Amino acid sequence: MMRPLESCLMVLAVCYMGAVSADPDLLQDVCVADLSSGVKMNGFPCKEGFSATDFFSDAIANPGLTNNTIGSLVTGANVIKIPGLNTLGVSLSRIDYAPGGLNPPHTHPRATEVVFVLEGQLDVGFITTTNVLISKSIKCGEVFVFPRGLVHFQKNNGKVPAAVIAAFNSQLPGTQPIAAALFAATPTMPDDVLAKAFQVSTREVERIKTRLAPKK
Repeated sequence: MMRPLESCLMVLAVCYMGAVSADPDLLQDVCVADLSSGVKMNGFPCKEGFSATDFFSDAIANPGLTNNTIGSLVTGANVIKIPGLNTLGVSLSRIDYAPGGLNPPHTHPRATEVVFVLEGQLDVGFITTTNVLISKSIKCGEVFVFPRGLVHFQKNNGKVPAAVIAAFNSQLPGTQPIAAALFAATPTMPDDVLAKAFQVSTREVERIKTRLAPKK
């Protein structure tokens, strides 16, 4: 017979397992997202009819264009692109990198990320909450994990293009680029807050904001 302490520990373990999971479990076979619905909820309402098209996408079949200022492009295959992912708790992205291209430091608030290198070689890493950098060089066929919510990056330091497939344990993991969140928010973050946080002048803060401002 299980003793009270053992029972409490088991309950705590079950609660912990539920707390660390990403999206909640589904309660039916499928719940294809009705992206046009005005109903606000944790996820999307289910639409009445569905077909194979709702569970298909070729969005990440081909390399993305990387001729931009950071030299990389993330192409998502999440619930917005594949409505059939609604309530299933998984999604993918393809990330392409030009030589020298960077996927800048960012976080995914709702998911852990696992990347599989399709081609090329990348320097990758994440930072723990105690400010320890965990980094490694990875190449074609190798895998690296970025824990949920931690700041991480990928950079192609090679002379040829690189690409990865990224998997998430969320239908819509969310992405918060650190630089854009701090210097390109709307309304803008107060200059004096950023100046004090980064120990720079407000003039330098303004310069950074100008560079990161969305292109009109």
